[in-house]
Amino acid sequence: MKLVGWMLIVRFVLVFGVSSAMAQSTSGQPQGAVSLPHRPSEAVEKSSLIVTSDYTIGPEDVLEITVWRNTDLSKVVAVRPDGRISLPLIGDVGAAGRTAAQLAEAIAEKLKEFKENPQVSIVVKEVNSYAIYVLGEVSKPGKYPLKSKTTLLQAITLASGFTSAAARNKIVVFRFGEQGGKDIKIKASYDDIIMRDESPQNIQLKPGDTIVVPSETMVLIK
Repeated sequence: MKLVGWMLIVRFVLVFGVSSAMAQSTSGQPQGAVSLPHRPSEAVEKSSLIVTSDYTIGPEDVLEITVWRNTDLSKVVAVRPDGRISLPLIGDVGAAGRTAAQLAEAIAEKLKEFKENPQVSIVVKEVNSYAIYVLGEVSKPGKYPLKSKTTLLQAITLASGFTSAAARNKIVVFRFGEQGGKDIKIKASYDDIIMRDESPQNIQLKPGDTIVVPSETMVLIK
């Protein structure tokens, strides 16, 4: 199947199929499912994602905005799906794609119309924009919000491993808008990741990545 065909399938599934896949995931592991080995190094950390100074804010993240000596303007807000937040006096401000420092500077600049020398600080209280999708021949397909940096192998483990029909050496990761706004496709083999030390195929995932595990039947008729 050509890349264009794959892209159309993945986009269709993301819009119409993820919610039903998540509902099915609660019914338990299907008969014949093949689980991945649960090694400590493969487990996704339970602790919150460490927010560094270069962390880029995304939709659904929760921000604590403090304006010095002004409790009325200090708020805890969630970033809307359109990437914006709303604040008193200044209205909507674009938050997604900015660091906390950049957003604080943008808010302070807008507040200068109403307040002399405004001092703004921002703390990212909740990271909710970091999520990936795992689809195809895995036991529990669906959307997975993540709280820590996660590799491809860890994502498959989150989805409870492969089904018996999985073509586990034909994994495809779709990354949308990566290179100059273009979509890219990354291929990976489970056996290569397991058998080779420090395999480059065990990539660190990015928010929005979509992992597709095709069936053996699909691979044979390609």
